[in-house]
Amino acid sequence: MQEFVDKAAVLHEALPYIRRFHKRTFVVKYGGHAMVDEALKRSFARDVSLLRYVGIQVVVVHGGGPQINQMLDKVGLRAHFEGGLRVTDDATMDVVEMVLGGTVNLDIVGLICAQGGRAVGLSGKDDHFIQARRQGPVDVREPDGSHRDVDLGRVGDIQHVDATILQNLIGSGFIPVVAPIAVDDEGYSLNINADTAAGHLAAALGAAKLVLMTDVDGVRDAAGGLVSSLDAAEAERMIAEGVIRGGMIPKVRCALDAVEHGVEKVHIIDGRTRHALLLEIFTDHGVGTELHGAG
Repeated sequence: MQEFVDKAAVLHEALPYIRRFHKRTFVVKYGGHAMVDEALKRSFARDVSLLRYVGIQVVVVHGGGPQINQMLDKVGLRAHFEGGLRVTDDATMDVVEMVLGGTVNLDIVGLICAQGGRAVGLSGKDDHFIQARRQGPVDVREPDGSHRDVDLGRVGDIQHVDATILQNLIGSGFIPVVAPIAVDDEGYSLNINADTAAGHLAAALGAAKLVLMTDVDGVRDAAGGLVSSLDAAEAERMIAEGVIRGGMIPKVRCALDAVEHGVEKVHIIDGRTRHALLLEIFTDHGVGTELHGAG
């Protein structure tokens, strides 16, 4: 009997959050190990469907780097990186569209639908709702400490998001699943970082939350402890002091940019933990790091 009482207590703990976020929009960036482990994939699809059924409007933005690399190998192309950043030439862009806009997107849509959700896949090229321009050369630091400018090819900086198509889908009860591909003024496809795309979409939709699923459990302090809540000023200080470093810096920068542009809170969570999305949103303590503005 105690097991059932404990389950009821969990529902009671979730109730205030369900009430608070009913008819609000969450944008979830789906990536990392959660996209390749079959059990985690099904768990994520079930969690997203549950959010929609309790009245939370969900938009999923996905990555797919490992899947792109696998397809490049299959077609005899070499994945090319500079300073940890993918170089997207014309041939690679064709593969990116095939994988992100095709295989990966369709897989996520199918998983959500199999769990009772109503999902629709699209990319920023649909209705040209994500418009971008080609990114200029980026500064890459060499192992010897020298710097050089590198052209990343068909990689874009987002200029404008027209959220109308997403709002129409959400209003009709669908969960939009978005591949991070944009279009430039001449109609060419551009590869967009998935975290960045999710942040821009969250801002355009006036989202209550942006959730970044990663393969780490959040931001850690100088002593190695998980930071459960962090405001913008504290985050900037931790970056300046080198506490936040490496691959966490661009994720935190993405979060801060989203908060600056109107997203209420951003959560960085570990997608390797089953139900991390629900645990972060519907429990008092959460399981990751929450970033927010001052106050």
